[in-house]
Amino acid sequence: MTAPDAILETRALVHVYPGGTRAVDGVDLVIRRGERVAIVGQNGSGKTTLVRHFNGLLRPTEGRVFVDGVDAAGRRVAALAATVGLAFQDPDRQIFAARVRSEVAFGPRNLGRTGAKLDRAIDDALVATGLDGEAATNPYDLGYSRRKLLALASILAMNTPVVVLDEPTTGQDARGVARIQRVVAELSDAARTVVAISHDMRFVAESFARVVVMGAGTILMDGTPAEVFAEPSWPILASTYLEPPLAARVGARLGLGATPTEAGLVETLANRSSGILPT
Repeated sequence: MTAPDAILETRALVHVYPGGTRAVDGVDLVIRRGERVAIVGQNGSGKTTLVRHFNGLLRPTEGRVFVDGVDAAGRRVAALAATVGLAFQDPDRQIFAARVRSEVAFGPRNLGRTGAKLDRAIDDALVATGLDGEAATNPYDLGYSRRKLLALASILAMNTPVVVLDEPTTGQDARGVARIQRVVAELSDAARTVVAISHDMRFVAESFARVVVMGAGTILMDGTPAEVFAEPSWPILASTYLEPPLAARVGARLGLGATPTEAGLVETLANRSSGILPT
């Protein structure tokens, strides 16, 4: 029996690579339907290895993985891909088609979508990622940041209940980050589950309701951004070479408590100046 409302669950998950590296070491994790979860930690902490179990790209050395209540061990990658869409950190490991539109069409077409339903899925994904003017472009004529968006569009078009993003903001300027934040918000509004790996703590604090901190293949901390980025948690973050977002550091220095986002910091400062909070 899986946890109530769980769409992704691992139990005592261990993954050891052929060279002997124990990349994931006994992870128990439940992600519920509609959650927005960020997974953070230094390089080599096990983040990518963990999420690749969700769509069957990796299989457990020990332990179990459940996707939508079913043990993933007996399911093929193609079947898991109908539930879990994964946008890779390196888009060039995902892109292969000669045209942007063909790239975005591949996933939903393989899930059985045709005709107007397929066209609508492609168009919506291109608009969401700002690539609607690039449908006929060769993907390798796009810059790196736009290829990242193309990889995201390819996953969005599949309309999977779960979307996993590996370092989605890498290479993006402020406008690109804002676009990805809108995509995450729209997915959440549609009750889809979003899981992201990220080193961008500002993006994490502003876009996700839950933060899982990993180190040496284990979960070190799991809580809200206010909990994870509060000053008492900083030593744990430091152990995995992470710093809290600037707003959290400023709020702590001003004695304002947990203020993980800039909006939260401004609101807390405004409340203090208006006398709602003690000075």
